[in-house]
Amino acid sequence: MGPAHTNSIAGRLPPLAPLPIRHGMRRTACPPSTLLAALTQPSLSAPCTPSPACPCAPRSRCLRRKRSRSLVLSWVSVPVNSPGRVNVQAAWEPLVFAEQPSVKLCCQLCCSVFKDPVITTCGHTFCRRCALKSEKCPVDNAKLTVVVNNIAVAEQIGELFIHCRHGCRAAGTGKPGVFEVDPRGCPFTIKLSARKDHESSCDYRPVRCPNNPSCPPLLKMNLEAHLKECEHIKCPHSKYGCTFIGNQDTYETHLETCRFEGLKEFLQQTDDRFHEMHVALAQKDQEIAFLRSMLGKLSEKIDQLEKSLELKFDVLDENQSKLSEDLMEFRRDASMLNDELSHINARLNMGILGSYDPQQIFKCKGTFVGHQGPVWCLCVYSMGDLLFSGSSDKTIKVWDTCTTYKCQKTLEGHDGIVLALCIQGCKLYSGSADCTIIKVNTIRAHDNPVCTLVSSHNMLFSGSLKAIKVWDIVGTELKLKKELTGLNHWVRALVAAQSYLYSGSYQTIKIWDIRTLDCIHVLQTSGGSVYSIAVTNHHIVCGTYENLIHVWDIESKEQVRTLTGHVGTVYALAVISTPDQTKVFSASYDRSLRVWSMDNMICTQTLLRHQGSVTALAVSRGRLFSGAVDSTVKVWTC
Repeated sequence: MGPAHTNSIAGRLPPLAPLPIRHGMRRTACPPSTLLAALTQPSLSAPCTPSPACPCAPRSRCLRRKRSRSLVLSWVSVPVNSPGRVNVQAAWEPLVFAEQPSVKLCCQLCCSVFKDPVITTCGHTFCRRCALKSEKCPVDNAKLTVVVNNIAVAEQIGELFIHCRHGCRAAGTGKPGVFEVDPRGCPFTIKLSARKDHESSCDYRPVRCPNNPSCPPLLKMNLEAHLKECEHIKCPHSKYGCTFIGNQDTYETHLETCRFEGLKEFLQQTDDRFHEMHVALAQKDQEIAFLRSMLGKLSEKIDQLEKSLELKFDVLDENQSKLSEDLMEFRRDASMLNDELSHINARLNMGILGSYDPQQIFKCKGTFVGHQGPVWCLCVYSMGDLLFSGSSDKTIKVWDTCTTYKCQKTLEGHDGIVLALCIQGCKLYSGSADCTIIKVNTIRAHDNPVCTLVSSHNMLFSGSLKAIKVWDIVGTELKLKKELTGLNHWVRALVAAQSYLYSGSYQTIKIWDIRTLDCIHVLQTSGGSVYSIAVTNHHIVCGTYENLIHVWDIESKEQVRTLTGHVGTVYALAVISTPDQTKVFSASYDRSLRVWSMDNMICTQTLLRHQGSVTALAVSRGRLFSGAVDSTVKVWTC
């Protein structure tokens, strides 16, 4: 109801008694100056023109806001010393402050007191609607993006005192959205945060007569008096058919003669039963709907189970056929193994393999202990009988392998797991999961962990994800010479032999000419990613993720054998060659080392001393060193 209508009601009411003052409000005298209001619309978008009336603009300047579809909203001038300003919300709700708000509590986009204040990325505070509608900050021209609610400012605004909306009326200027304090309205000023609580129970709140909507509007404080004089009081039994309408006196007389009055208990009981029946009926409807939904779900579940059962029967048939085929294949393999065993026995009986030599049995001679994490790489410096080991504890330990057999020094500097070690001359290079290579200083070598290092021809090769980088190591600094690409996965294995570089990735070994750095041959394999490579005088050997060891002829590049026996990934390979024979050592996730004779491609010994996966191998002067996840390095000799 508008303020003008309120005035007409108040004009014919008797003087009002003083009202009690509740918490969060105070009684104030009506200021003589006019309080003006502004209209805040939900679709404002354009900046406004300067106006001395704006409380938030410094030096009496303001902005004019334009509404979409050519609707223009202007800010009305107010005297600088006016005690308050009014904002009319989208529903034309008057907001009259008892005292003029601080400039710091006004939005610089809409020139009004903050409505739902938020902090933006530029650090300034605006109304949420203004920040979402505007693209740039009017202060520093930065892009506006809401970050978080400004709770502190919202609480300050909530503590501001305003006049009750039922104590305001339209100003005499005739302009829409301009209000002043009504001396005959509600005299209380209340905190903005407590506005709803007060106005919902305000005695000056307009109400309607509950008897008849055609009765004139009333104030809440006058409702009780009006009900005593109202001429539209209906009989309480009107819903049963009584047509009586009258005032309070005739109402009481009517009840004495109303034919429904004597039946009111029966009628009430009937109503109660009808109500109970309606409630029960609604409950039954809900139960029926629930049962229908459950029935539908059960039907869907049965359909799904039928389809699943059909699929499982199909899979069972396929598996049965596959098992039959596998069984036949196993029988063929068993027959082949029996034939091979017979052949080996015949050769043994003929003395072809030679007599048993106990000196060729490798035994564990000692264990290096000191790392605080798994050992991932080993490297031998034969000139000084030193062994270097890299670990998950981010350190490199230097071990004496000649006299004391103790840790001589611990090298630190990496921020990640040490994954690769390489010696070129008198220089040690280390690669890590922190994507760096360390010599004397640190260089950022790759965007991903450095998995392996190898050196040859005054060049250092580092393997990482889908890339091999070639570094020139002549001089004091590492210089990137070239990056070898075209790799399909992680490069976990690099070996330099003679004038060739061998790299292993997913089911592929690439052979590169070290002089030209061109790929000259590609070996396709199976068993997943290649984790290790070894090169002998006659063979190329690789270990794979799926427990296999593949052997190729180094001249023809034809695969000659696949060695099986490990039950885990083959992490490392090493070679010990003598004039009489060549042995290949393999280290696996299954915690074992195996010794393979390259003369007949059979496993001659299995070494089981580690308590975790064996991850690294190194060879020096006929000795084998193995590093494992159990944080130890073991020494093996004949």
